[in-house]
Amino acid sequence: MMRRAWSCPGCSRPVVFDNWISQNSDKQIATAACNCGCAYFARIHSRKSTDKYRCHRIVYPLTEANASFYNVRKDIARYSIELACELLHVARSAYHRWASGKLSRRTAENERLAEKLEQLHEESPDKGYRRLNDDLRHDCGIHVNDKRVLRICRVRDIRSTIKYNNHGCTRRVKNPQYLAENLLDRQFYAAKPNEKWLTDVTEFKWFEGMKVQKLYLSAILDLCDRRIVSYVLSERNDNPLVFKTFDKAVKANPDAHPLFHSDRGFQYTSRTFHHKLVQAGMTQSMSRVAHCIDNGPMEGFWGILKRERYYGRRFTSKRELVQMIETYVHYYNTRRVQRNLGVLTPMEKHELGLAA
Repeated sequence: MMRRAWSCPGCSRPVVFDNWISQNSDKQIATAACNCGCAYFARIHSRKSTDKYRCHRIVYPLTEANASFYNVRKDIARYSIELACELLHVARSAYHRWASGKLSRRTAENERLAEKLEQLHEESPDKGYRRLNDDLRHDCGIHVNDKRVLRICRVRDIRSTIKYNNHGCTRRVKNPQYLAENLLDRQFYAAKPNEKWLTDVTEFKWFEGMKVQKLYLSAILDLCDRRIVSYVLSERNDNPLVFKTFDKAVKANPDAHPLFHSDRGFQYTSRTFHHKLVQAGMTQSMSRVAHCIDNGPMEGFWGILKRERYYGRRFTSKRELVQMIETYVHYYNTRRVQRNLGVLTPMEKHELGLAA
């Protein structure tokens, strides 16, 4: 319907944009005229990063009807609607629909979706178009296609925050006291809650003036519902950190006897930890050396947490960092919907699993 042009379709002379009518974000509407006096409406797309025009499109001819609507001089409206639409290869019905100022049902619906998506993105800038669509389904009861949400996000420049490189804090022991086989073998599916648990430790940093302080988070994740079963924070990456996390999980789930998978960090290869697992009736499994993907879902949770709440921020107190982590774990378990769980939160999936 639109014709790309750098020159007047009537006389082939250069077109000059002489009167801006409206401007917003990356689209502007202007009147365009050539040296012979032909006049048009033009839509111009500009590149935000360079503020340079990248595409000029002649949209509709300027006639007496739309000239009066936009308060443009009528004496430059020299074409009849029929002739101007013929020159620009625009259907007259399309011109009249545009001139009426009425939005189509689809366009109006997209505008409403865009406003809702911007609101969701403002609340959580980390979310990409798929997670925004999941929120539309779960929280708003709006069911639309991913591609449609993606198109709207591109038009409104809605983008998620990026993921940074991860630097692990796992310390291997030279002479491990106990090693287990990789019984999990990347089978990251569990039919019921408390069937398979994963665990790991990750590192956070906060700043006390120019001095860098560290905080360690140990957590246990259930593979069935992807909930965080238990977690403990500490300033030291030591055995008590891992032992407290395990004891907390067992206390909350006394009847659980899952396959317990971890990497080969020094805490998990100790005899004391293996003895705790045996007492709890659990089977131990360990990742292979230099194969972090063997503990993929647990590593994935660290990436999610840090990308959504940690990267790009500078924490200047331990209390602020601890509060962020505690708040996020509660949000993750009770409010963050996941598509692989059927657009449910981990706790919603957990309750369904217990009821089955």
